[in-house]
Amino acid sequence: MKKILTALAVLFTALACSKKNAPDPMFWTWLEDLPSIDMEQAFAHMEEAGLDAVMLHAASAEDYKRDIEIARRHGIRVYAWVWILNPPRQERPQMLEKHPDWFSVNRLGQSVLDHKAYVSSYKFLCPALPEVREYLQAKVAEICAIDGIEGICLDYCRLIDCVLPISLAYNYGLFQDTEVFPEYDFGYHPAMLKKFEGQYGYNPLDKEDPSRDAAWCAFRSAQISEVANLLCDEVHKSGKKVTASPFASAQLANFMVFQDWPSWKLDMVHPMAYTDFYTMDASFAYDATLANVAAAPADMTVMCGVDTELGGDPAFIFDKMDAAFAAGAKGISLYTVEGLNTPELRQQFKEYADSLRIVRNKGQLPEAPGTAPDTNPFNNHRLMAVIERNMQRVIAGEAIHARSVNGMAADKPDLQYPALRLSEYQLVKESDRLKVYEVTDLESGTALHVYFVLYGDIVSGWDVRLAK
Repeated sequence: MKKILTALAVLFTALACSKKNAPDPMFWTWLEDLPSIDMEQAFAHMEEAGLDAVMLHAASAEDYKRDIEIARRHGIRVYAWVWILNPPRQERPQMLEKHPDWFSVNRLGQSVLDHKAYVSSYKFLCPALPEVREYLQAKVAEICAIDGIEGICLDYCRLIDCVLPISLAYNYGLFQDTEVFPEYDFGYHPAMLKKFEGQYGYNPLDKEDPSRDAAWCAFRSAQISEVANLLCDEVHKSGKKVTASPFASAQLANFMVFQDWPSWKLDMVHPMAYTDFYTMDASFAYDATLANVAAAPADMTVMCGVDTELGGDPAFIFDKMDAAFAAGAKGISLYTVEGLNTPELRQQFKEYADSLRIVRNKGQLPEAPGTAPDTNPFNNHRLMAVIERNMQRVIAGEAIHARSVNGMAADKPDLQYPALRLSEYQLVKESDRLKVYEVTDLESGTALHVYFVLYGDIVSGWDVRLAK
């Protein structure tokens, strides 16, 4: 009996060591455990699609333990998907009741407690409050203690979006083309203002446009980074890994939601380069990944989050993944596996994933080209093809915007339109965030304005409108 126990101990030690030294998962997805979801089926679909890992959000330790058992049966590694500064729906009502003073405030002095910012679920906490930080640290420590959790994914570690992707803004009747509106400019909790004034000697509200005050913007990013790194230290203390799901590119994330994620102590990063929210073309995944590889520290593994269910054809996922890997991504995370909505598509994905794992194991994944993204949209022929298709739709009298998951009305690829005969593009408006060109279709005589959104390092959106 003693020899058997010794052998078992050696075996378990060897298994633990091999798991610890195993390469990071390469193909991931996000999943929230909700009553409406068949978790057994969800994990079966992950296995069927050849995924390695899930970033899983569950309401309790018991739910995590149950889901981990299912995940193990399907060969899926589990990271906890933890909502940081926007409390999950299960915790939100109690926090709103017990700690109303913890919640974020905008430039007008309105708290999210009673002011709706885009959606009613946006109830973000103030990152400067010590009580908030202590609460989050304890929460992460508790989750790290769950057996079977390999690491933590930090999500909603940010402020509320000061601007939205240009098409998505139509869902809210907004035209955030050139300015940050005060009702969507958050981070003005009294604790934040007091802390900033103590360091810099002035109140940002005394500025004509605080959204363009460099010190105030950097300070808000620093508060988010302090929270992120506090939690990274807590995760690493438990011997586990930490990743995060920031916005699509480093500069875009910093501008839109104050995430300076390259300064976070992450092992991996999964920027959400959801093409259907931004340019609707796979080249966005390339540009965002190219920028992210350049921005990330050498010891941080850069993945790419891609969308399968935000409005576009799920089969385009392969173009997006090709683009991300060509730019230097080391893995892919899907939002979500349920976007692979047929057995045939899941089988195709598995063949793709298996082939890329072989490439990785041989050390042959593409390295980043080492060049900066091209911010001249006219050099991006794929993007311009998407834009010109939407010009045709506008000229035909279609409304290309609709209240939808990404603010765009679905295109019908089978519809044919007259060919365009375009004049030269004339730049009619320019700022540090936007370029607007006027162009005329000489066949129909229709004058159009084409908007290009430029948040820092990449082209991150476009729009087509009738010229007025």
